[in-house]
Amino acid sequence: MYITTYVGHGSGQVYLTLYGNKFMWLLLIFILLPLIEIALFIQVGGLIGLWPTLALVVILAFFGSWLVRTQGAMAFADLRRSMADFRDPTEPAAHGAMIMFAGLLLMTPGLFTDAIGLLLLIRPVRSWAIAAIARRFSVVSVSQTRQEQSYRPASEDVIDGEFFELGEKDLPNRPSGWTRH
Repeated sequence: MYITTYVGHGSGQVYLTLYGNKFMWLLLIFILLPLIEIALFIQVGGLIGLWPTLALVVILAFFGSWLVRTQGAMAFADLRRSMADFRDPTEPAAHGAMIMFAGLLLMTPGLFTDAIGLLLLIRPVRSWAIAAIARRFSVVSVSQTRQEQSYRPASEDVIDGEFFELGEKDLPNRPSGWTRH
C-alpha cells in the first residue's frame, strides 16, 4: 500500500511517497485500545474509587497539555533553526509530529493513552519510536516543486507609504518653509 503525503508551505512543496504493509495493525489497535481503557478504568476505579479516577484523568490531561505546549514550542524553534541553518528538517519535524500525537493521546480520556502520551513526551522515547516507525516504512520517492510567485517585485523607484488628504480647515494660517517663493 502506498501513501503519498504533502509536506511544506510557502514556495516549496515536498511530496513523500511511503510504502508500508503493516496497516492491518490499525484495525487491531481500534479494537484493543478501548478494551484496554475500559479494563484499566475498572481496575483503577476499584482501587481508588470513581471520583479519584476521574480526577486523575482530568489532571493528567491538563498536565499533558501544558507539557505538549512547552515541548511543542521547543520543537518548533528547533525546526525553524534547522531551516534557517539549511540543515535537514526531518528529525525536528518528526519530533514535532510525535509531540502533537502525544498531545492527542493526552487529550483522549483514558489511562493507557495518557501513559503512552506522557512517555512520548520524553525525548529518548520519542527518538526510539521515530526509529521504530522509520524501520517499518521506506521512502520510495521524494520530489520537490517550486511555486511561481504571483506578485511582481517592486521596482527601485516605487515607495510604499500612506497619505492623508487635508482640507482647507486643516491647513495652517501661516505659510510653511516649503511654500516660500
